[in-house]
Amino acid sequence: MRIRAVIFDWAGTVVDFGCHAPVVVLKEIFARRGVELSPEESRHAMGLLKIDQIRAILQLPGVRRAWLAEHGREPEEGDARELFDSFIPLQMDCIEAYSDVIPGVPELVENLRSAGIKIGSTTGYTRPMLDRLLPKAAAQGYAPDCIVTPDQVGKGRPHPWMIFENLRCLDVYPPGACVKVGDTECDMQEALNAGLIAVGVCDSASDAVVQGSAWTRKMLQAAGAQVVLPTAPDLWAICEKL
Repeated sequence: MRIRAVIFDWAGTVVDFGCHAPVVVLKEIFARRGVELSPEESRHAMGLLKIDQIRAILQLPGVRRAWLAEHGREPEEGDARELFDSFIPLQMDCIEAYSDVIPGVPELVENLRSAGIKIGSTTGYTRPMLDRLLPKAAAQGYAPDCIVTPDQVGKGRPHPWMIFENLRCLDVYPPGACVKVGDTECDMQEALNAGLIAVGVCDSASDAVVQGSAWTRKMLQAAGAQVVLPTAPDLWAICEKL
């Protein structure tokens, strides 16, 4: 079956090699509340809608202990919402600084389009956050045909709704003729939940920064990736196999 669309993640996949923008801000908002996140903690659950990622970080044993020591109680839902409220303006301020398009992505997209393949995207950013990134990405040669964020459809990954909205807007089907490319476990789960071919990228991934590419490759495979590539531009070489 011929590939009809490729749906890319953003940070760690087509922009922001290593996915640094969210990490800088997550470390800052927790530090303001007396909790220093380790590199692993600050990258935990990357790819989720950001308030969901903050909730997941707050559930980590080390973070819960540090929060209890600093605040005299364990973190609650209200703390997650306050942290997210702090996250939004800081992320808006720094996202452009970490939005460089990964080399080779514009050429990949040009090749895909020349083959009649449409380009979609999903993300863990809200639409206002992503809007700050789009102009720079476009100026560097990356502008997908469809952009869907969690706040548009009500839920983020691993739910399939962002992908389904991409397919509707792009007017492509069946899902099995489409590919999702991402760098996180929840990207792979999102792809499988929507019935797409799941392709992971390990060298540019968030986890590769602290765990290394080999560990990240195994993690993506365990999460359901049918193929794991070093970076997104390597997709073109295997399109016929897919």
